Amino acid sequence: MKVSTECYDCLRRLAQQAVELATEDDKIGEQAMKAALHVLDRDFSPDVVSVEVATRIHDKVKVISQNPDPYRKVKDKEIAVAKRLSAKLTRVYNNGFWDVLKFSVLGNSMDFFRPLEEIDTEKLFQKIEFAIDESDILLERLKGCSRVLYLADNTGEAYFDIPLYKLMQRYAEVTYVVKAGPVQNDVTLEELKIAGLDKDFAKIIDTGTATPGIIMELASEEFRSSFKNADLIFAKGMGYYESLSELRGERRIFYCFKAKCGPVARSIGVPVDSYVAKFL
Repeated sequence: MKVSTECYDCLRRLAQQAVELATEDDKIGEQAMKAALHVLDRDFSPDVVSVEVATRIHDKVKVISQNPDPYRKVKDKEIAVAKRLSAKLTRVYNNGFWDVLKFSVLGNSMDFFRPLEEIDTEKLFQKIEFAIDESDILLERLKGCSRVLYLADNTGEAYFDIPLYKLMQRYAEVTYVVKAGPVQNDVTLEELKIAGLDKDFAKIIDTGTATPGIIMELASEEFRSSFKNADLIFAKGMGYYESLSELRGERRIFYCFKAKCGPVARSIGVPVDSYVAKFL
Protein backbone atom coordinates (compact mmCIF):
# COMPACT_ATOMS: atom_id res chain seq x y z
CA MET A 1 0.00 0.00 0.00
CA LYS A 2 1.50 3.30 -1.10
CA VAL A 3 1.25 6.42 1.06
CA SER A 4 -1.55 8.96 0.79
CA THR A 5 -1.28 12.66 1.57
CA GLU A 6 -2.65 11.97 5.07
CA CYS A 7 0.36 9.78 5.83
CA TYR A 8 2.67 12.80 5.88
CA ASP A 9 1.20 14.20 9.11
CA CYS A 10 1.21 10.74 10.69
CA LEU A 11 4.88 10.26 9.86
CA ARG A 12 5.66 13.73 11.20
CA ARG A 13 3.95 12.80 14.49
CA LEU A 14 5.94 9.56 14.50
CA ALA A 15 9.17 11.54 14.14
CA GLN A 16 8.20 13.83 17.01
CA GLN A 17 7.29 10.89 19.21
CA ALA A 18 10.54 9.05 18.45
CA VAL A 19 12.60 12.14 19.24
CA GLU A 20 10.79 12.79 22.53
CA LEU A 21 11.36 9.21 23.60
CA ALA A 22 14.96 9.10 22.41
CA THR A 23 16.41 12.03 24.37
CA GLU A 24 15.70 14.55 27.10
CA ASP A 25 18.41 16.88 25.79
CA ASP A 26 16.64 19.75 24.00
CA LYS A 27 19.57 20.53 21.75
CA ILE A 28 20.01 16.94 20.61
CA GLY A 29 16.25 16.60 20.23
CA GLU A 30 16.16 19.66 17.99
CA GLN A 31 18.94 18.25 15.84
CA ALA A 32 17.24 14.86 15.61
CA MET A 33 13.88 16.38 14.70
CA LYS A 34 15.43 18.57 12.02
CA ALA A 35 17.16 15.55 10.51
CA ALA A 36 14.02 13.40 10.72
CA LEU A 37 11.95 16.05 8.94
CA HIS A 38 14.60 16.33 6.27
CA VAL A 39 14.25 12.58 5.66
CA LEU A 40 10.46 12.91 5.58
CA ASP A 41 10.46 15.79 3.09
CA ARG A 42 13.12 14.14 0.94
CA ASP A 43 11.62 10.66 0.76
CA PHE A 44 7.86 11.18 1.00
CA SER A 45 6.23 10.54 -2.37
CA PRO A 46 3.25 8.66 -3.84
CA ASP A 47 5.61 5.89 -4.91
CA VAL A 48 6.75 4.78 -1.44
CA VAL A 49 5.33 2.63 1.32
CA SER A 50 5.08 4.37 4.69
CA VAL A 51 7.23 1.80 6.51
CA GLU A 52 10.17 2.69 4.26
CA VAL A 53 10.05 6.34 5.30
CA ALA A 54 9.35 5.43 8.94
CA THR A 55 12.42 3.19 9.02
CA ARG A 56 14.68 5.95 7.73
CA ILE A 57 13.25 8.39 10.27
CA HIS A 58 13.87 5.97 13.13
CA ASP A 59 17.40 5.22 11.94
CA LYS A 60 18.24 8.92 11.83
CA VAL A 61 16.80 9.59 15.30
CA LYS A 62 18.70 6.65 16.80
CA VAL A 63 22.01 7.81 15.37
CA ILE A 64 21.71 11.45 16.41
CA SER A 65 20.36 10.71 19.89
CA GLN A 66 22.81 7.81 20.35
CA ASN A 67 19.86 5.85 21.67
CA PRO A 68 19.45 2.49 19.88
CA ASP A 69 16.09 1.75 21.52
CA PRO A 70 14.00 4.91 22.10
CA TYR A 71 10.84 2.90 22.88
CA ARG A 72 12.45 0.80 25.64
CA LYS A 73 10.36 2.22 28.49
CA VAL A 74 7.20 2.05 26.38
CA LYS A 75 7.81 -1.63 25.69
CA ASP A 76 8.50 -2.44 29.34
CA LYS A 77 5.25 -0.74 30.34
CA GLU A 78 3.38 -2.46 27.53
CA ILE A 79 4.60 -5.86 28.72
CA ALA A 80 3.24 -5.20 32.20
CA VAL A 81 -0.15 -3.97 30.96
CA ALA A 82 -0.54 -6.72 28.37
CA LYS A 83 0.33 -9.43 30.88
CA ARG A 84 -2.33 -8.19 33.26
CA LEU A 85 -5.05 -7.67 30.63
CA SER A 86 -4.42 -10.90 28.74
CA ALA A 87 -4.74 -12.93 31.95
CA LYS A 88 -8.16 -11.39 32.59
CA LEU A 89 -9.39 -11.59 29.01
CA THR A 90 -8.61 -15.28 28.52
CA ARG A 91 -11.74 -15.92 30.59
CA VAL A 92 -13.79 -14.21 27.85
CA TYR A 93 -12.02 -15.51 24.74
CA ASN A 94 -11.72 -19.21 25.50
CA ASN A 95 -14.05 -20.99 23.11
CA GLY A 96 -12.03 -22.55 20.32
CA PHE A 97 -10.50 -21.28 17.09
CA TRP A 98 -12.68 -18.23 16.48
CA ASP A 99 -12.17 -16.94 19.99
CA VAL A 100 -8.40 -17.31 19.99
CA LEU A 101 -8.24 -15.56 16.61
CA LYS A 102 -10.22 -12.64 18.03
CA PHE A 103 -8.09 -12.71 21.17
CA SER A 104 -4.98 -12.43 19.01
CA VAL A 105 -6.21 -9.37 17.09
CA LEU A 106 -7.46 -7.83 20.32
CA GLY A 107 -3.83 -7.29 21.26
CA ASN A 108 -3.57 -5.07 18.19
CA SER A 109 -5.78 -2.55 20.06
CA MET A 110 -2.72 -1.53 22.06
CA ASP A 111 -1.80 1.48 19.98
CA PHE A 112 1.51 3.06 20.93
CA PHE A 113 0.24 6.40 19.63
CA ARG A 114 -2.05 6.46 22.68
CA PRO A 115 -1.14 6.31 26.37
CA LEU A 116 -1.64 2.76 27.59
CA GLU A 117 -3.77 4.09 30.44
CA GLU A 118 -6.35 5.19 27.86
CA ILE A 119 -7.03 1.67 26.63
CA ASP A 120 -10.76 1.14 27.04
CA THR A 121 -10.81 -2.04 29.13
CA GLU A 122 -14.61 -2.11 29.22
CA LYS A 123 -14.74 -2.44 25.43
CA LEU A 124 -12.07 -5.14 25.50
CA PHE A 125 -14.40 -7.35 27.52
CA GLN A 126 -17.09 -7.02 24.86
CA LYS A 127 -16.26 -9.60 22.20
CA ILE A 128 -15.04 -7.99 19.00
CA GLU A 129 -16.48 -8.65 15.56
CA PHE A 130 -14.58 -8.56 12.28
CA ALA A 131 -15.81 -6.09 9.66
CA ILE A 132 -14.28 -8.47 7.11
CA ASP A 133 -14.14 -12.05 8.31
CA GLU A 134 -12.49 -14.86 6.35
CA SER A 135 -11.64 -16.90 9.43
CA ASP A 136 -13.48 -19.94 8.04
CA ILE A 137 -11.15 -19.91 5.04
CA LEU A 138 -8.15 -19.52 7.34
CA LEU A 139 -9.14 -22.60 9.34
CA GLU A 140 -9.61 -24.68 6.19
CA ARG A 141 -6.22 -23.56 4.87
CA LEU A 142 -4.58 -24.41 8.20
CA LYS A 143 -5.84 -27.97 7.96
CA GLY A 144 -3.84 -28.45 4.77
CA CYS A 145 -0.66 -26.68 5.85
CA SER A 146 2.77 -27.98 6.75
CA ARG A 147 4.56 -24.68 7.45
CA VAL A 148 3.07 -21.48 8.84
CA LEU A 149 4.88 -18.17 9.31
CA TYR A 150 3.37 -16.09 12.13
CA LEU A 151 4.47 -12.46 11.73
CA ALA A 152 4.30 -10.78 15.14
CA ASP A 153 3.63 -7.09 15.66
CA ASN A 154 3.90 -5.10 18.90
CA THR A 155 5.54 -6.22 22.11
CA GLY A 156 2.40 -6.53 24.23
CA GLU A 157 0.64 -8.57 21.57
CA ALA A 158 2.87 -11.56 22.22
CA TYR A 159 0.70 -12.48 25.22
CA PHE A 160 -2.35 -12.43 22.97
CA ASP A 161 -0.64 -14.50 20.26
CA ILE A 162 0.13 -17.55 22.38
CA PRO A 163 -3.30 -19.30 22.28
CA LEU A 164 -3.61 -18.93 18.50
CA TYR A 165 0.00 -19.96 17.94
CA LYS A 166 -0.52 -23.14 19.98
CA LEU A 167 -3.76 -23.94 18.17
CA MET A 168 -2.03 -23.55 14.81
CA GLN A 169 0.61 -26.02 15.98
CA ARG A 170 -2.04 -28.75 15.87
CA TYR A 171 -1.95 -28.48 12.08
CA ALA A 172 1.54 -27.36 11.10
CA GLU A 173 5.02 -26.28 12.10
CA VAL A 174 4.56 -22.65 13.13
CA THR A 175 7.44 -20.17 13.13
CA TYR A 176 6.99 -17.02 15.20
CA VAL A 177 8.71 -14.05 13.53
CA VAL A 178 10.01 -11.07 15.51
CA LYS A 179 12.16 -8.07 14.55
CA ALA A 180 15.95 -8.38 14.59
CA GLY A 181 16.43 -5.12 16.46
CA PRO A 182 14.50 -2.34 18.18
CA VAL A 183 12.07 -0.32 16.08
CA GLN A 184 9.07 1.47 17.59
CA ASN A 185 7.46 -0.91 20.06
CA ASP A 186 7.73 -3.97 17.80
CA VAL A 187 8.56 -7.21 19.55
CA THR A 188 12.09 -8.65 19.40
CA LEU A 189 13.54 -11.78 20.96
CA GLU A 190 14.81 -9.60 23.80
CA GLU A 191 11.26 -8.55 24.70
CA LEU A 192 10.06 -12.15 24.58
CA LYS A 193 12.81 -13.07 27.04
CA ILE A 194 12.05 -10.09 29.30
CA ALA A 195 8.39 -11.14 29.35
CA GLY A 196 9.35 -14.79 29.92
CA LEU A 197 7.49 -15.82 26.75
CA ASP A 198 10.34 -17.12 24.59
CA LYS A 199 9.62 -20.70 25.70
CA ASP A 200 5.95 -20.40 24.66
CA PHE A 201 6.90 -20.38 20.97
CA ALA A 202 8.44 -23.58 19.66
CA LYS A 203 10.30 -21.92 16.80
CA ILE A 204 11.33 -18.26 16.60
CA ILE A 205 13.22 -16.41 13.89
CA ASP A 206 13.67 -12.71 13.16
CA THR A 207 13.25 -10.69 10.00
CA GLY A 208 16.89 -9.67 9.93
CA THR A 209 15.76 -6.05 10.01
CA ALA A 210 14.68 -3.32 12.40
CA THR A 211 11.80 -1.99 10.33
CA PRO A 212 8.06 -1.57 10.94
CA GLY A 213 6.33 -4.21 8.83
CA ILE A 214 8.89 -5.65 6.44
CA ILE A 215 11.12 -4.31 3.70
CA MET A 216 11.97 -7.44 1.72
CA GLU A 217 15.11 -5.97 0.19
CA LEU A 218 16.58 -5.59 3.68
CA ALA A 219 15.34 -8.88 5.12
CA SER A 220 17.69 -11.74 5.99
CA GLU A 221 18.14 -14.76 3.77
CA GLU A 222 16.66 -16.92 6.56
CA PHE A 223 13.48 -14.85 6.64
CA ARG A 224 13.12 -14.67 2.87
CA SER A 225 13.61 -18.42 2.59
CA SER A 226 11.04 -19.07 5.33
CA PHE A 227 8.62 -16.67 3.64
CA LYS A 228 9.06 -18.36 0.27
CA ASN A 229 8.58 -21.87 1.65
CA ALA A 230 5.64 -21.19 3.98
CA ASP A 231 2.26 -22.60 3.02
CA LEU A 232 0.54 -19.84 4.98
CA ILE A 233 1.68 -16.46 6.29
CA PHE A 234 -0.29 -15.01 9.19
CA ALA A 235 0.45 -11.26 9.26
CA LYS A 236 -0.46 -9.24 12.36
CA GLY A 237 -0.78 -5.46 12.35
CA MET A 238 -1.10 -2.60 9.88
CA GLY A 239 2.64 -2.43 9.20
CA TYR A 240 2.63 -5.84 7.56
CA TYR A 241 -0.54 -5.01 5.65
CA GLU A 242 0.97 -1.77 4.34
CA SER A 243 4.17 -3.46 3.20
CA LEU A 244 3.10 -6.96 2.13
CA SER A 245 -0.01 -5.83 0.25
CA GLU A 246 2.45 -4.56 -2.37
CA LEU A 247 3.23 -8.21 -3.22
CA ARG A 248 0.66 -8.94 -5.89
CA GLY A 249 -0.93 -12.37 -6.15
CA GLU A 250 0.23 -13.63 -2.73
CA ARG A 251 -2.92 -15.45 -1.66
CA ARG A 252 -0.94 -17.21 1.10
CA ILE A 253 -1.00 -14.08 3.30
CA PHE A 254 -3.76 -13.75 5.88
CA TYR A 255 -3.99 -10.24 7.35
CA CYS A 256 -5.30 -9.77 10.86
CA PHE A 257 -5.33 -6.24 12.26
CA LYS A 258 -7.27 -3.23 13.47
CA ALA A 259 -7.59 -0.53 10.79
CA LYS A 260 -6.51 2.43 12.90
CA CYS A 261 -6.25 5.13 10.24
CA GLY A 262 -8.26 6.50 7.32
CA PRO A 263 -5.94 5.52 4.45
CA VAL A 264 -5.67 1.89 5.57
CA ALA A 265 -9.39 1.62 6.34
CA ARG A 266 -10.36 3.07 2.95
CA SER A 267 -7.92 0.83 1.10
CA ILE A 268 -9.73 -2.22 2.38
CA GLY A 269 -13.24 -0.75 2.49
CA VAL A 270 -14.02 -0.67 6.23
CA PRO A 271 -14.67 2.07 8.80
CA VAL A 272 -11.74 3.31 10.89
CA ASP A 273 -11.15 1.15 14.01
CA SER A 274 -12.64 -1.93 12.34
CA TYR A 275 -11.08 -5.36 12.77
CA VAL A 276 -10.07 -7.22 9.64
CA ALA A 277 -9.36 -10.93 9.09
CA LYS A 278 -8.77 -11.50 5.41
CA PHE A 279 -6.70 -13.01 2.64
CA LEU A 280 -5.70 -10.43 0.03
